[in-house]
Amino acid sequence: MVFVLVALVVLALLAAVHRYLWRRFVGDTTAPGSVLRKAGTVAAFVLPLLTVGAMTSGRIGAPFWLQQVLAWPGYLWLACLLYLTLALLVGELVRPLLLRFLARRDRTAAGPAAAPAGAASGTSTGAPAETLAETPDGARPRTEELLPVGSAGAPATPDAPVRTAPEAAPESAPDTGTEPDAAAGQAKDQQTEAGRAGGERAETASASPAAPGPSRRLFVSRVVGGAAAAAGLATVGLGTHNVLSGPSVRRITVPLAKLPRAAHGFRIAVVSDIHIGPILGRAHTRRIVDTINRTSPDLVAVVGDLVDGSVADLGSAAEPLSALRARHGSYFVTGNHEYFSGAEQWVDHVRELGLIPLENARVEMGGFDLAGVNDIAGESEGQGPDFGRALGDRDRSRAAVLLAHQPVVIHDAVKHGVDLQLSGHTHGGQLWPGNYFAELANPTVAGLERYEDTQLFVSRGAGAWGPPVRVGAPSDITVVELASRQA
Repeated sequence: MVFVLVALVVLALLAAVHRYLWRRFVGDTTAPGSVLRKAGTVAAFVLPLLTVGAMTSGRIGAPFWLQQVLAWPGYLWLACLLYLTLALLVGELVRPLLLRFLARRDRTAAGPAAAPAGAASGTSTGAPAETLAETPDGARPRTEELLPVGSAGAPATPDAPVRTAPEAAPESAPDTGTEPDAAAGQAKDQQTEAGRAGGERAETASASPAAPGPSRRLFVSRVVGGAAAAAGLATVGLGTHNVLSGPSVRRITVPLAKLPRAAHGFRIAVVSDIHIGPILGRAHTRRIVDTINRTSPDLVAVVGDLVDGSVADLGSAAEPLSALRARHGSYFVTGNHEYFSGAEQWVDHVRELGLIPLENARVEMGGFDLAGVNDIAGESEGQGPDFGRALGDRDRSRAAVLLAHQPVVIHDAVKHGVDLQLSGHTHGGQLWPGNYFAELANPTVAGLERYEDTQLFVSRGAGAWGPPVRVGAPSDITVVELASRQA
């Protein structure tokens, strides 16, 4: 019942996020019925289905070829979904600022254009500018005063009589029954209407662009959406290159108080979370083996999550592990993903490839004890970690190095007097900001830390689970050099 509820919550969340992405990338930037909108709508339905198929195909026993077909687009889209959403959320902060900037720019550009428009409307009647002034008593000037003309239609001189235009003989004009003041009012109204019409035509001409462009909101949606798409996809592209180019080599020195002088400088190549699967196959394994062999280690420690699939599907992809070379051999402990993939079969297979499984067991090296415990995921099959069996009867005057997939067992290691625990599991977060969530479930996410008298080193891993993408957590193989304080 709990699993069903969790699945429903996850599906609802995926649907909500995809709806948000569709709105910002498609709905806000494309025209209804356009080809781009139709394509974006189809993608909004198909891509999440591919992701769900990639995540469930292995669990339901789908053919391996189908798992491979679904894995690349499905898992890559999962990473794209994360970084496109994060980029859009940042864009939500930029969007109102950009709209405000464009609105201010448009108002500034419209200011100078208003003056010519007003001038055009003020002169459209043919009246001089000074006729707009009011008379001293606050009344508007009479038409006769606004348009003084001479007998030939020219402006009147100081000695010339003042008459209205058009010129009419005062004594020969027929009697129309209209008072002089009324006639003057009609002339003024005609001039006012003509001026207003001319002004409106001037304003319309100045405000109308030559060719209509996209609205301000549409422009901002396209700019923000395009920038978010570029940032999100570039992040995923660089993260994918990080995984496919193979892990880098890190080197650290760990001093152990009980380590004898003879074991000073002993080098352990620590590799975890290789995650051979539908995406990372034989070539990935070969890159890791070649990288480890170039370090010329004294011992190789494979600390869990070697595979994501069955021996039948991935046995051949793991075969390059047989080429590992180390003076004191290569050792293996299970991770939680082995118990999703048939742990017993994988333990047998890696033994055939030349690795030595440490199933709650211990071996003596020259100067220290090397122990290994099963992953805690094996508890569901009665094969969980047994620290008493691995460490209970040992000589505590000797240094002890423990291989354990998950860092959370560090407190058991402290109780059993372990000097150094080597772990993986966290991937260093793999996809930022995943490191913050990893910190909630693990005492150490990556690197070396001390817990009382026990030191814990956590590798970021050499592969990737789910999306073959790493952001802010590069893959690595770490050469741990043990140092004797006696030396």
